[in-house]
Parts: sequence; structure tokens; C-alpha cells
Amino acid sequence: MTIRSRRETITFKHPFHIRGVERELPAGAYEVVTDEEMIEGLSFASYRRIATIITVPSADVRGATEMLSIGSVDLADAQRIDASAAND
Repeated sequence: MTIRSRRETITFKHPFHIRGVERELPAGAYEVVTDEEMIEGLSFASYRRIATIITVPSADVRGATEMLSIGSVDLADAQRIDASAAND
């Protein structure tokens, strides 16, 4: 089984919520890691997403961060809401 990870930085211009995270997160840049595994048995390379993780400021320790598992659709929804808030 082949697994690959993709890292990207996503910026939110407004405080936001992501389903599964019980608190509001502040505006700013967030590192997101997406893990994908290769689907074997195909005649071409294809991958399926198996995990999406976002690094956020810790709720308990000032200056610390924590990594939270989130849904990719939930992340996309938060990005869409943030972008539409910029147009208001």
C-alpha cells in the first residue's frame, strides 16, 4: 500500500468553525495535511483520501498547537463560508 501526504497552508480571513471542532478558531494561516493511499489494481495511478488534519492553536496552552482530524468536506465548507463573508 502506497501512502502520500500533501501539505498546504490555508488562510482564513475571518474567525471560523469546522464541524467536529467545538470552538471557534481565529482568522489566520493554518497548515493542512492530507494523506492519500493508492488504489491498487488499476491500470493508472489513482489515490483516495484517507485523512485530513489541520494544525490549530491549542485551546489550553498558550503558544502551543494541536493537530485535529477533520473532514475534507467540512474544511471546504469553512473555506466557502469564509470567502463569502469577504463579499458581504
